[in-house]
Amino acid sequence: MEARKARGDRERVRFASPRLRIRTREDGATLVRSEADPGHCARCVGELLTHWAETVPDRVFLAERPSGSKDWKTCTYGEALDGARRIAQALLERGLGPQRPVAILSENSVRHALLSLGAMHAGIPAVPVSPFYSLASTDFSKLKHVFRIVTPGLVFVESPGPYQRALDALGSKDFELACGRGGPAPSATPFRELLSASATDAADEAFRKTGPRTVAKILFTSGSTGLPKGVINTHGMLCSTQRAIVQCWPFLAERAPVTVDWLPWNHTFGGNHNFNMILHNGGTLYIDGGKPTPALAGETVRNLREVSPTLYFNVPRGYDVLLSHLEEDPALADSFFRELDLIFCAAAPLPSHTWNRLNALSRERLGREVPLVASWGSTETAPTVTTIHFPVSESDNIGLPVPGVELKMAPCRGKLELRVKGPNVTPGYWRQPDATREAFDDEGFYRTGDAGKWIDEGSPEKGIRFDGRIAEDFKLSTGTWVAAGAVRLKLVDMLEPLAQDAVVTGQGRDYVGALLFASPSGCEAVAPVASGAEPALAEHLRTPEIRAFVRERLKKMKQEAKGSSMFARRVLLMDEPPSPDFNEITDKGYINQRAVLERRDELVRLLYADPPDARVIVVEDDTERGNP
Repeated sequence: MEARKARGDRERVRFASPRLRIRTREDGATLVRSEADPGHCARCVGELLTHWAETVPDRVFLAERPSGSKDWKTCTYGEALDGARRIAQALLERGLGPQRPVAILSENSVRHALLSLGAMHAGIPAVPVSPFYSLASTDFSKLKHVFRIVTPGLVFVESPGPYQRALDALGSKDFELACGRGGPAPSATPFRELLSASATDAADEAFRKTGPRTVAKILFTSGSTGLPKGVINTHGMLCSTQRAIVQCWPFLAERAPVTVDWLPWNHTFGGNHNFNMILHNGGTLYIDGGKPTPALAGETVRNLREVSPTLYFNVPRGYDVLLSHLEEDPALADSFFRELDLIFCAAAPLPSHTWNRLNALSRERLGREVPLVASWGSTETAPTVTTIHFPVSESDNIGLPVPGVELKMAPCRGKLELRVKGPNVTPGYWRQPDATREAFDDEGFYRTGDAGKWIDEGSPEKGIRFDGRIAEDFKLSTGTWVAAGAVRLKLVDMLEPLAQDAVVTGQGRDYVGALLFASPSGCEAVAPVASGAEPALAEHLRTPEIRAFVRERLKKMKQEAKGSSMFARRVLLMDEPPSPDFNEITDKGYINQRAVLERRDELVRLLYADPPDARVIVVEDDTERGNP
């Protein structure tokens, strides 16, 4: 590993100073953009790979730890470019292109990366598909939908065994199947065969023709409100996003970034923001085989003992799981913080107690706080629209627009919807013209469905606060609107450290309620148990200490609320965590509110039953009607 600057040389990372141009119109909309020059960006993703392969060919670009191995398997920039060119040639020889792209069904791996880079090098779209569509489905409806839309010519899986049921469900296969390890399925093409092709002028010519408007990827939305839509991601979108980020975070160009990252590449956060940030800045990405679950968190811990990242990315649930290990293991915390320039959280605002725990650990290990930042965007914006590049103290601050992007804050249902225009915005949805037309307003701004407001209207340079998903807001039976996102965040903060997340209920009902997902470590903090006598989570949640804690915090939330729509009158504690298999937790690690409410409809009805069930914790007119 290359020598890095001493800790004392980088006490603070260097951010660009915010410079804004703001215009408020008579129709109530506010247009916001950065005055900074976005600068020149690469022509295509392959140009980034070529640059680093020529500049630092022996630097490690990607590393993974094969199952059961103690050692990291690495791929340098030189090796990555050679592999991408060979794969580009193999794909061109098969006649692949925009109408018959490359679909990747399996999780993050070096082979996954090389196949994606090879396809993009030749101007062929890569289509990374959520593994859940293949591994956790019974009818494979979403997978079949994806294949109908993109009609792939080649499909890749790391190991055929786990994907066989999904492949069989697709019926007649008008595509070539390629496999990595574990032995190829009958008639499948070994991945090494793609790598054995010799790149010719055809591959180089296809690369030269690849430009900003060429489709680089088709990324699918989560499908929480219907079947997934295929979002067109062009090379211009991906490259302009990374150039804009460097304009806000110039320290990225000062030393090669290093990260240990599990976030899935079939989502824009892991696959575009994180992966491309490492590629754009000539860094190293250690592919983390762990995930923020009790079963897989140990792998993340093992990796972070060995690799000290300069950048670390995660979602709120991931930080909550990781913090319990960092707080108990000083050696692990030292390794984690030793080289860290930036801690980044996405997918949802970080609860304030998690924010405070991270800052406390940072001060303890380094004597200072590592900047804890967030950005905001979507699959349709590749993904960054706003990012934090200034000191913040609010966990729901999403920053300010990056250079080159124009943000419109448009009045919508009592809030300000965030709408976007810029080189990072998708031209539309693949083979779905009706959905494309509906996604843009009459001025060509992409309608995100997210709401925002100024942290301080008198000082816009302090940033924008995320104000929830407009589609998640609902009306009570009284006609009062409930800002579900704001209530959720307040609930999690009020119930720290017990609450890990919450789903707000009450649409068409008389009052607000919530399904509360508890943190096992938070339960222990609230109601410690004797060593060796740790109860199951369901039993722990029924203890009088836990219920009394929740009841008292709900009373306080009611006292502080400015109206009946701003506090939860009833709460039901969940002993089953949100399930990724049922889309309750997305691949990015945040809760899908709609999926939870649909799957747990019986529990929602239980929450509002009269008289209240013994499991429901009630605060109503300061009198608890639920059983203690």
